[in-house]
Order: sequence, then structure tokens, then C-alpha cells
Amino acid sequence: MRALKNTFIIGIDHGYGNIKTANTVTPTGITAYSSEPTFSGNILRYNNTYYRIGEGHKEFISDKSADNDFYLFTLAAVAMELSKQGITSVDVHIAAGLPLTWVKTQREDFRKYLLQNEIAEFDFKDRHYKIHIVGCSVFPQGYTAVINQLPQMTGINMLADIGNGTMNIMYINNKKPVESRCYTEKIGVNQCLIAAKNAVLDTIGVKIDDSIIEHIIRFGTSDISEKYLSCITDVIKKYCGNIFETLRKYEYNSDIMRLYITGGGGRIVRNFGKYDEKRVTIIDDICAAAKGYEQLAYSMLTRKENGV
Repeated sequence: MRALKNTFIIGIDHGYGNIKTANTVTPTGITAYSSEPTFSGNILRYNNTYYRIGEGHKEFISDKSADNDFYLFTLAAVAMELSKQGITSVDVHIAAGLPLTWVKTQREDFRKYLLQNEIAEFDFKDRHYKIHIVGCSVFPQGYTAVINQLPQMTGINMLADIGNGTMNIMYINNKKPVESRCYTEKIGVNQCLIAAKNAVLDTIGVKIDDSIIEHIIRFGTSDISEKYLSCITDVIKKYCGNIFETLRKYEYNSDIMRLYITGGGGRIVRNFGKYDEKRVTIIDDICAAAKGYEQLAYSMLTRKENGV
């Protein structure tokens, strides 16, 4: 969260697996209740409906404004950032992103979606918020996660942003993104998770919990028996191979270009991939994109204020 005079700029990375701000990460699960839930937690109360935020994951949809879920996630994300400063009423500029190949066609619709209410009043975790949404900027997803690495991106570079739903690919040549060479593939981490669950069910006959697979993805192992661990890691290694096969489809060549990997899929590549560590950089900060949105929005608004 960045302050520009009386406005707070809050970057929000609307992922299918997690909603990220500069300082928070929350799973994109959402459950609605007509009355207050029995157990406490990330409870959002908006328009006389209660929502539990953070259990499960959002299903992939190609248009994030198709339902109201991502708007509700936005309110919760804003509240989580503001709560760190003890603020409940303020002017907010939202800085968000979309997959690289969706930005042109969906940017304005998504911006209007996030700006649907100039004043938003709601409760989150038993605190009342009243925010004035004064603006919204939408940037290319993935690119913002590497803006601090741009000075070192001489020559040919490929960026792979591996999220829960999609993998976004972009060429960055001599520090500049190549707009004509941006691609989106539906080969997100959730596909790996589903394949691993199915493999365990097919070979061992057990329905395994998502959290076990997610732990293996994050840390490379888990406290489970060898037959389960072997079955799951075999699937993850195959998925990791598919990532590089997809990159090669777009002419990835480690001998003549450097690869930068962002998003949750970076953990898979680090733990299970075969790659040249000298020529592949993995950005481990899962909040890097949200921080980048804030940085770009702050620069843009500062230039606008100064008449540049």
C-alpha cells in the first residue's frame, strides 16, 4: 500500500488460487451465508450477506468480471491492507492486473467492474469499512513482477508467469516488453493438482486432500508414505516437463535467452524442474505482482499530478 497525498494505492493480484496484496496472501475460496456464520475468520458482510473468504479456490473463468466473486475478494483485500495501518475510512486507488493477452480486450470492462461502486461500505472481521474508490489502473499481469529486474534484462529474455489458472508468456528484449510476443496458455498449477489427485485415486484408490499436494508443491516433500509421495511427485515432474515443453513451443532456447519465472508455479520449477540455474531466475515473492501494480500506479499518478 502506497500513499499519494490523501489517497492510498492498493495493489491487488486477482489470482485464481490466491488473492495477493503487497502484504497479504489469501486463497480465493468464497462461501455465502444468509446469516452470520458460527465460526469466526475472514468473514465479509456486504449487502446483508455474509461471505467466508479464503477456503478453497476459485474456478477458472476467462472473464473475471463474469460474476461478483472477484469484487468481493477486492473488498476483503482492501480491508486486509488497511487493517495493517488501523484505517477504516479512506480514498483508495486500486491497482490490478489481467493476463497479458487479455489486457487489450478486457481492461476497460474489468476497470469498470472494480469501480462499480464509488462508495463501498462493508464489514470485514468485525470491523466496519467505508472506502471511497477514486480510481483504478489495470496492468499486464506478470510483467509487473519483474520490473525491478528490468535493468539487467539485456538481450533476449522470456518471462513465464505461472499462476493457478494460466501461464502467461512474454518476451522482454533489451529491457522492453515485446507486445507482439505475448501468449496465454491454460496450464496453471491447478491442472497439476487435479492430475495428481486423479493419479492417487486411480493407482491407490484413495481421494487425497488438496492441502497435501499443495504442501509437496511448496516444499518438495510431505510427511506421507513413500507410495503416495512417489505417485504425486511423478505427476508434478511430468507437469514441470510440460511447462518447458510449452515454453519451447514459443521458441524458448536456454542457450540464447534468459528465463524469468514468477507466480506460484515457480515453486514447482525450483523443486522439481531440470534447468540451468545460471540462466533461469525464479522470483519467489508471491506478492511481487501486487507490489509492481502499486509501483506502476504510483509512478503514473505522480506524473499525472505533475503534468508530465
